[in-house]
Amino acid sequence: PGLAFFYGGLVSDMSVLTMMMQSFVSMGLATIVWYIVGFSLCFGESWGFFGSPATYVFMDGVYVTEALPLAKDIPGLLFVAYQGMFAVITPALMTGAFADRFRFKPYLLFIVLWLLVVYCPWCHWVWGGGWAAQWGVYDFAGGIVVHVTAGFSALASLFMVGRREDAQDLPHNVPFVALGTSLLWFGWFGFNGGSALATGPTAMAAAVNSEVAASVALFLWLLLDWARHGRPGLVGLCVGAIAGLATVTPAAGFIQPWAAFVLGIVATLACYGCCELRKKLGLDDALDVWGVHGMGGFFGSILVGILADGEECSVMDEFTPTYCVNPGTMTRSAEQLGKQTATVVLCAVYSFVVTLVLLKVVALFMQIKPKRSASVHLDLEEHGEAAYNHTPTKAYVPDAAASKGTQDAIC
Repeated sequence: PGLAFFYGGLVSDMSVLTMMMQSFVSMGLATIVWYIVGFSLCFGESWGFFGSPATYVFMDGVYVTEALPLAKDIPGLLFVAYQGMFAVITPALMTGAFADRFRFKPYLLFIVLWLLVVYCPWCHWVWGGGWAAQWGVYDFAGGIVVHVTAGFSALASLFMVGRREDAQDLPHNVPFVALGTSLLWFGWFGFNGGSALATGPTAMAAAVNSEVAASVALFLWLLLDWARHGRPGLVGLCVGAIAGLATVTPAAGFIQPWAAFVLGIVATLACYGCCELRKKLGLDDALDVWGVHGMGGFFGSILVGILADGEECSVMDEFTPTYCVNPGTMTRSAEQLGKQTATVVLCAVYSFVVTLVLLKVVALFMQIKPKRSASVHLDLEEHGEAAYNHTPTKAYVPDAAASKGTQDAIC
């Protein structure tokens, strides 16, 4: 729902329901896929490319009183539900890139296929005990698995759907954007803090680091917009917060607050720069999914290799310093930086190429783009519903007569 309001507010009043539908339907469809086979593909017995579909098919062998091998401190059913949140939101993140240019029926087919051949393999490789996990690659809460896969898949989609006609990146409802940001920010504490899979110091550090990075990026993005456009804007502030959260996500449970501050600065400069770059390149990423989520996750997943706690935190025993955030896991080193970089680059390339192939396959069977121009009321065309009986966007009339009429109406 938070993503639906955030994206819905950013698009036009004639496609807001289409955008919100794409977010909400992902909750239903992705959960069904997750229940039947998705969780098993991610966390089942490894077949190399992904987990065995038979391990937990239809939640077989998952119980409310027993833990699973990869999460031994919480009930198995709780782990399934928690990981399902990531599977639900990841395909929905892509929708902001191809806003106004993707019909509903092919979207349903696309996200099912995408979950099976992009999300599930990377989830298994990084979180499910696959080759990346065995190699020593870390992703605390989804920088690689969620943001890089979605961001670079979104970038690939632009080469299929093309540019919008008369595209204007003007939000139709800024309060929706603010509401969505609030819901996402609150939910991010669950994503990042919850990825510790237990209450304790690591969860607390992850939550605090998320707040620090988001706050720094929020304010710096605001200052950049203020300096460039002469006025501070609420939309830019909200986008900055999301960029900070996306960038800190892979590192939240491995770093100190000072490093989260650094990542907040990186998020602002890198993501803002990438958003401007895609405009220069003529890419119509409507809501800057690649620039904010894709590149935020990209840089955060790499920089954790040099921002994590030091070698003294590599083991957990009586000599471990008390300041270690997540002792016995990731520590900073040149080797770790190399592993993170190689994996992130591979994920970006894989997500881009496989998504492009998927979309070409879907296009063989059904038309992806709406038949008519983007100026047509997409909500009515696709869903037979309109968000408003009249457009909420009206020109400001400053003359005295209009003001008097407004006052009379209020009285």
